[in-house]
Amino acid sequence: MTEYATTAAPSPRRFLGLNLNGDVFSGHMLTFYLACYMAIMLATFVPQTQPFLLAEVLHLDPSRQGVVSGNLNFWGEIVIIVTVGLWGSLSDRIGRRLVTAAGFVLIAAGIFMYGFARDIPGLLIGRVIYSAGIAAISTMLITLMADYVSNPSRGRATGYLGIMNGLGAMTAALFLLKLPAMFKSGGMDAEGAAFATYATMATVTLAIGVVMFFGLRGGRQAFHSRKTPMLRQLREGIAEGRRPIIALAYSASFVARGNLAVVGTFFTLWASVYGSSELGMTSAEAIKKGGGILAISYMASLLSAPLFGMMVDRMNRVSALAISLLVGATGYGSTYWLQDPFGLPAIASLVLIGMAEVGCIITSGVLIAEQAPDRLRGSVVGVFTLTGAIGILVASVVGGYLFDHWQQTGPFVFFGLISAAVLLWALLLRGRPAGSSAAMAATAGR
Repeated sequence: MTEYATTAAPSPRRFLGLNLNGDVFSGHMLTFYLACYMAIMLATFVPQTQPFLLAEVLHLDPSRQGVVSGNLNFWGEIVIIVTVGLWGSLSDRIGRRLVTAAGFVLIAAGIFMYGFARDIPGLLIGRVIYSAGIAAISTMLITLMADYVSNPSRGRATGYLGIMNGLGAMTAALFLLKLPAMFKSGGMDAEGAAFATYATMATVTLAIGVVMFFGLRGGRQAFHSRKTPMLRQLREGIAEGRRPIIALAYSASFVARGNLAVVGTFFTLWASVYGSSELGMTSAEAIKKGGGILAISYMASLLSAPLFGMMVDRMNRVSALAISLLVGATGYGSTYWLQDPFGLPAIASLVLIGMAEVGCIITSGVLIAEQAPDRLRGSVVGVFTLTGAIGILVASVVGGYLFDHWQQTGPFVFFGLISAAVLLWALLLRGRPAGSSAAMAATAGR
């Protein structure tokens, strides 16, 4: 009897219970999650400290601050819309590591420009540079998660991403929003405090860019075809939106990123205006107090992230998305009856909003990672991020108008209605199969 030796297939490399793809190591994952932590911290830091610049450095009348904030967001999102697809396609060509590192360098440059800004055009220049970097990082986070982690583990992996997002946002709310008041209490005037705040953060961000270059996996994706023109990749990524599930994921990205814009831009502005007009605070003091409220919302995000991560792996992913949209519609809609941003009802609404933010990010991110075909992953995720940028644009323009001309919770109420509309769409699609594009293509080719 002849015996044949059998060689067992190597077990997949693991990190915190996640199955890793290919030549991905623990160091790559640690660097990736550091990027997740820093990205949300920086994405919230600039819009949340902006009311301090408008009130105490530019001395802008409170009746104009909503529209000006919305306009700055608008032009920033125009930059994101123009560049986000290009970042996705470029990452397929030159590698994720270079694009991620370049994104942090651009964010650092934009933040540094904010420290010098003494008028609205100066703020606009800084915001444009900063937004180009945010576009690169936003595109890379979901792309890297899909590259690094196998599909069955992506729900948990995105749950970890949500945890890092929550920690980053809490860091911004609990510590970074206190920097202007801290520097002022040390004897600086408002302009000096602004420069010290933004120069400090620019230095930290630049150092993170260096870490990204050395810590992420190098090289390009093996499945990428060098001969595919960049514009063709973009067109194919947009064409994927003809599939209802992909279109739903794009719409969910609109809601998820719009959520971040509403909270990041308009809650601290609401706190600044209310604190100054009703409580006699300075803008720096009101933002510092509002940061404590935001920290509670971000704690809710942090604690609920693992729940959404497990839920999206154990149930229909469209249903998981619908649950996050329901929470968001409830939280945002409840702000219609609020006036005081520091009261218990506002805290309760922000807890639901915090849960919805991370839930929508996780569920939509896993859905798009599952659906995107390998060859077009960078481009599809780029379009996914593009729709998120459009969400921020709409939130900024409409929210700024509603803040100044209707009520200060107008931006929140508006996005509650948007969340409810996408929720209805998700419920209509809930019974449809959500197989990946790759699987469908393989089936169609048989």
